[in-house]
Amino acid sequence: MDTPQKPTHDTTRESERSEVLAKAEAAKRAAPIVAKLKSGEKNAVLLAAADALETRADDILAANQDDINAGKAVGMSESLIDRLRLDKERIRGIADGLRQVAALTDPVGQVLRGSVMPNGIQMRQVRVPLGVMGMVYEARPNVTVDAFGLALKSGNVALLRGSKSANHTNMQLVAILQTVAEQHGLPAETVQLLPCATHESVQDLITARGLVDVVIPRGGAGLINAVVMGATVPTIETGTGNCHVYIDRDADLGQAITILLNSKTRRCSVCNAAETVLIDTHLSDENKLSIITALQDAGVTVHGDPEELAAFGATAIVPATNTDWTDEYLSMDIAARTVDGIDGALDHIRRYSSGHTEAICTTNITTAQRFADEVDSAAVMINASTAFTDGEQYGMGAEIGISTQKLHARGPMALPELTSTKWILHGTGQTRP
Repeated sequence: MDTPQKPTHDTTRESERSEVLAKAEAAKRAAPIVAKLKSGEKNAVLLAAADALETRADDILAANQDDINAGKAVGMSESLIDRLRLDKERIRGIADGLRQVAALTDPVGQVLRGSVMPNGIQMRQVRVPLGVMGMVYEARPNVTVDAFGLALKSGNVALLRGSKSANHTNMQLVAILQTVAEQHGLPAETVQLLPCATHESVQDLITARGLVDVVIPRGGAGLINAVVMGATVPTIETGTGNCHVYIDRDADLGQAITILLNSKTRRCSVCNAAETVLIDTHLSDENKLSIITALQDAGVTVHGDPEELAAFGATAIVPATNTDWTDEYLSMDIAARTVDGIDGALDHIRRYSSGHTEAICTTNITTAQRFADEVDSAAVMINASTAFTDGEQYGMGAEIGISTQKLHARGPMALPELTSTKWILHGTGQTRP
């Protein structure tokens, strides 16, 4: 009698789980080796990796085109295609990100504070690597390289679970990075790509307690919530970007419109893009209309209450539902609403913000200060574009994501945020009574 065969899905699932755990164990073995690297050794790897990415650009682009073709075949949205797409300029930018990280100060070993106890024991708190850093992210292959660079410079090992939609690109990138690591005497397991045949591989990673030291999700709200709710490994939450621009009655209107357009249209598929504009009701109807018209002239579809916005002459408004106020568009769409001054703006932001970035346009110093004091988000922009919430713009080099939580890290997460600390006490034989 023939032995019944397991369903193909079960076989794939078991194989995938075994691979995730095997790679996590290999990462754990590699972690102490990477943690001991000197700054010069880490920088040499980063610079060599940057050069290798540019040298192998044609191979990367060929793999990326396979992913783009597959995405288009299944109807992937244009905003996601934009996140996925690479070209030589973007590859150069990714490589330059590694060079910037190499030029940054190594946080490992930095003394945060210290003192001498009354009994003579010398005490200091120093930065140390986290260990094995798991990343779960969507169709952005640049994150693969950013995660490797930041993990290495901060003494960590990168265990990467990218999306199936970017798998060909990610495999090519990781193969290049592993080759460079081995050329510099490091284990290939300094950076690894996990399988993505099923969604369950994410659960395998985020429950690998004892093998993985921290998990960082980066992507849409569904991905982040799934990781945060399902993880038994400590998690650093990077939030979605439901970012707001409030245009106050005392705004320089020309400047405000420029800021709004840059916040929305510079690159609409990223998390720091504006998704809602709040317009002070005390502005003239002409000025209110000029804000909506400027967006529409730039190709932005405006969502809102058609009757409310028609009161000052706006047309072609798409009726908004509640999700228009809560969700990211990541496209050339924006939600618009009039609010009763700073009070109305703050009430709306408190209700709907994801805690990422909010901007105010005003010449009133008191109003600007109140906005800065009362908005509870990772970043507040006063007369500046939301696009500036970015690790590179902050002078941190490449970032791993924008943390919207309040413990451990908040805002752009760069090198210091990828370390922990330990206390080192030097004594001369002291004992405690």
